[in-house]
Amino acid sequence: MGTFKIEGGHKLHGAITPQGAKNEALQILCAVLLTPEKVTIHNIPDILDVNKLIQLLEDLGVKIQKKGKGSYTFKADDVNLDYLQSEQFKQDGRGLRGSIMLVGPLLARFGKGYIPKPGGDKIGRRRLDTHFEGFINLGAKFRYNKEEYFYGVEAKKLKGTYMLLDEASVTGTANIVMAAVLAEGKTTIYNAACEPYLQQLCKMLNRMGAKISGLGSNLLVIEGVSELGGTEHTMLPDMIEIGSWIGLAAMTRSELTIKNVSWDNLGQIPNAFHKLGISLERRGDDIYIPEHKDGYKIHSYIDGSILTVADAPWPGLTPDLLSIILVVATQAKGEVLVHQKMFESRLFFVDKLIDMGAKIILCDPHRATVIGHDFKSTLKATTMVSPDIRAGVSLLIAALSAKGTSTIHNIEQIDRGYEDIDTRLRAIGAKIDRV
Repeated sequence: MGTFKIEGGHKLHGAITPQGAKNEALQILCAVLLTPEKVTIHNIPDILDVNKLIQLLEDLGVKIQKKGKGSYTFKADDVNLDYLQSEQFKQDGRGLRGSIMLVGPLLARFGKGYIPKPGGDKIGRRRLDTHFEGFINLGAKFRYNKEEYFYGVEAKKLKGTYMLLDEASVTGTANIVMAAVLAEGKTTIYNAACEPYLQQLCKMLNRMGAKISGLGSNLLVIEGVSELGGTEHTMLPDMIEIGSWIGLAAMTRSELTIKNVSWDNLGQIPNAFHKLGISLERRGDDIYIPEHKDGYKIHSYIDGSILTVADAPWPGLTPDLLSIILVVATQAKGEVLVHQKMFESRLFFVDKLIDMGAKIILCDPHRATVIGHDFKSTLKATTMVSPDIRAGVSLLIAALSAKGTSTIHNIEQIDRGYEDIDTRLRAIGAKIDRV
């Protein structure tokens, strides 16, 4: 189990460039299975979850060549479907949440897709019903082995249909879209997710020859085609990492520039931090955060009531950033209610922040009230364990702002989502060592 030692209380300075988007990568990489032709992808983040998926594709028989940092070519012209029934696949697929999105492309192109119950963050229930109900609507037969927790779908030929998703699941929508592009006839998906990463997937599929309309809305219409070809694709910067660096700059009262952020794809993120009183300046496609010498004050509603920050389907605020928002609020002037609607275990990491001296009331599994210190007292260094990717980086931000030397164990959770984070933070002045 890896460990970070962090000496807090130092100001950071300079510029940092966000990695490619983790959540986009998990969708885009699965889509290479839809064609026997070569697909080239750029700006792939070098992180554990993505590297595991690339290894899974290689074990499936996909020919992979690394062209340079973050750039790979994939050619799925000789896929080994027998691997899907192997004990090795049942073991490998279980350790990665994103492996579920292999099923849609495999089902569409080869008529069958299997997956062990996937793992990932322990942040509450993350059901797969939306995925499999979508496949069943397209004509697939579903089977489930309870003893081995092994799912499967099979179909001689998928047929387009109308479906109303029970939830606007990003991965569910992506999976169903990848299955529907090779289905016979027209598929209409209502209550579809419309995150920028899903739009990126649809744009890539359209370049490969798919016919998807309604991009950016919650109503997607897909005219099935008989085959798809190769393409080239560059992934967006990771919006969660961008939000993490905004929070880091505010908590350490540092002047920082975040480079090449793709402003037009950030949605509510800049506004969410603005509500906490954090100043952001758009400079071209960069975000400039000035040094907040006098701290930052949380806005209240017009009637004076306490601000609530909650997650919502896009274009609402992504749930992955609420852990960061909560940590940043611990040093703000004022109070805020953080409402994590989607996952019922994601706020349990606040006990670590309370140990550090933060004023937080955990109201229930979904809501926490934060009373900011306004930098009148700093957080205290402590020893903690990273429970998941986003909570892990939130604790890291807290440690970088705290007085003294903190220890964070289980940093593999952070490495799952953040590329070479300690090296990049040291480059802007952070005192962090990997033990």
